[in-house]
Amino acid sequence: MEMLRELWAFMGHRKKYWLLPVLGVMLTFGGLLILTQGSAVAPFIYTVF
Repeated sequence: MEMLRELWAFMGHRKKYWLLPVLGVMLTFGGLLILTQGSAVAPFIYTVF
């Protein structure tokens, strides 16, 4: 969690708000991969990437 706080402080200080959508997409894909690990949907998700 400390890394997220430091990243948020960096973006606020340097006005790098354009990084928010990039981080959102990365977190979404990462969560999708973690949630589908071991399920029947996993082979279909991995073919997308």
